[in-house]
Amino acid sequence: MHLYELFIIAVSLSMDAFAVSICKGLSAGRPGPRHCLTCGGWFGAFQAVMPLIGWLLGVRFQGMIVSVDHWIAFVLLSVIGINMVRESQGAEAEELDCSFSPRAMLPLAVATSIDALAVGVTFAFLKVDILPAVLFIGVTTFVLSAAGVKVGAVFGSRFKSRAELAGGLILIGMGVKILAEHTIMQSV
Repeated sequence: MHLYELFIIAVSLSMDAFAVSICKGLSAGRPGPRHCLTCGGWFGAFQAVMPLIGWLLGVRFQGMIVSVDHWIAFVLLSVIGINMVRESQGAEAEELDCSFSPRAMLPLAVATSIDALAVGVTFAFLKVDILPAVLFIGVTTFVLSAAGVKVGAVFGSRFKSRAELAGGLILIGMGVKILAEHTIMQSV
């Protein structure tokens, strides 16, 4: 996997955390550096750990499903992407309290990183060098989430649905790309 592809995936996975960070910034009113670092730390850490767990699971079962791994990658990325697109179209506003305590942040960090678990399984099938990949995803999510808190305080919830829509479409595109590359390689 090329660095630009990893960057696209990292940004796409970060969109849920970015959207929640925008809402946290909106609910906090006037967030300071501590708020930004808290969101970035929670979301960045979970976005790094979850693909690692998924990769470990994928590596364990890779030998059994190597003949269909490209289809699994396509389906997982497409389902995640479609779900993000569907969430971006939802009219219901996400209710978040203004607390940045571990009790408030832990469920949000887990919820926004479930997609990364599935991507980690995909990474196992694509034989991605996992440690640099998860660090890159974690740092990208940290930066975007920390910035999201400030964006939320300044711009409000206008960008939340657009961020989720863009992330979903990008993940669907990556799934199609993986399937197309494998299909082309099989026909050569």
